[in-house]
Amino acid sequence: MGYDLRTQRGYDFYEVASALQKSIRRGDVKLAGYMALELFPKYAEYCWKRLLTVSAEDCHGLVTQEIKALYDSFHVVNKGKRGDDLKGRIFISKAVIILCTCGHSRDADVLSNYIYDKKQLLSDEEIERAFQEVRAGRMDVPEYVFDCHTRKGKAMGKTKQQFFREEENALANKQISLFEGVQL
Repeated sequence: MGYDLRTQRGYDFYEVASALQKSIRRGDVKLAGYMALELFPKYAEYCWKRLLTVSAEDCHGLVTQEIKALYDSFHVVNKGKRGDDLKGRIFISKAVIILCTCGHSRDADVLSNYIYDKKQLLSDEEIERAFQEVRAGRMDVPEYVFDCHTRKGKAMGKTKQQFFREEENALANKQISLFEGVQL
């Protein structure tokens, strides 16, 4: 059996860690925040390691650098402090909010495990055959590629105005634009 690690309110440490990550995946800020602060201050370093891992495993985009900046800030505030003297739980709270509200994607973790598992399950010949299939395959170039920046798009009469409008409308996980309402 493993260690019987307990958090400040007596929760099983491993259950809290699992609840933290799974609640972030589901965007549950309240539960994720509670679980993160349940790990504070006794398991603060572990909490940060878990938050950094979540940023890579479960989140879309470049959010890891933001979490790392909060981690670094936490350490600046706590220089020379230990244990119950730790301050700056606001940085953990901010990290949780960012992780819960950003776009979520499991792609990096799936890719990592897919490649690792495939490497373990397939022979070298099977891997080479799979690579050959990918190399031999050809994808069609989608119509949206042909805009005012390509020869074919220019020949089709595509304009810069169309480019701005079409690309704005095509954004995935669109955030509020500074230029919302501006006629392009």
